[in-house]
Amino acid sequence: MKQMIKAFLITLFYSVFVLSQNANVLLKTVDDNLMPESYASYRKLINEEPDGSKKEFAFFSVKKGKDKIALLYIAPASEKGRSTLRVGENMWLYIPNVNKPVRITSLQSVVGGVFNNADIMQLEYSAEYDASFGEGTDKENLLDLKAKNKSVAYDKLKMWITKDKNILRKVEAYSSSGMLIKTLEFKKDKDFGRGLIRPSVIETYSPLYKGYRSLMIYQSIKKRQFPDEVFTLNYMGRLGDLK
Repeated sequence: MKQMIKAFLITLFYSVFVLSQNANVLLKTVDDNLMPESYASYRKLINEEPDGSKKEFAFFSVKKGKDKIALLYIAPASEKGRSTLRVGENMWLYIPNVNKPVRITSLQSVVGGVFNNADIMQLEYSAEYDASFGEGTDKENLLDLKAKNKSVAYDKLKMWITKDKNILRKVEAYSSSGMLIKTLEFKKDKDFGRGLIRPSVIETYSPLYKGYRSLMIYQSIKKRQFPDEVFTLNYMGRLGDLK
């Protein structure tokens, strides 16, 4: 009997381990389907308020590997020349004519609206979260994501992914207490070239900001390689040279 119980426990452990590994493989596939490992992109962000007013921003952004991303503000004129840098969980804001970059946090929002700094400077999900399978549907897989450490913006995520093409459709972000912080919907698939077909629009809304909505619209994404120097504090004022 003891041998049977031991064999059962070993089989159960192995099954859970395999499922966990498969979930993390799927999460990495989602990352690969969203972005090249290193790229340059142009995108627009629109914040909508309950009274119908809107504020728009335009960005040029560059990313290298799993932990480096920098973003240059192109518009509006009042923000032009500003930049943000993320290396791992460390983030900075550069403002022209200010002596040095200042530290910012992932949950702050330099642009206001529902997107925070971590959303705008998103790294690979698989670098920040461990995944397991939830109860999906006939057409979508559901991944339950748990943050690898406490420095990550959201403690838990629920992620819906199409079964046919492994394209991300929706993410729900939760606090450690289980409170829903925001929902992100991934829409309007677009061919960006070189085999990259992904949602071009991310819409986010939150029960904490009723009546507010933010949209991120990707206009172009191209594979590019950059030296490590680009992702340093000293380079933040020179990102425009890469456009």
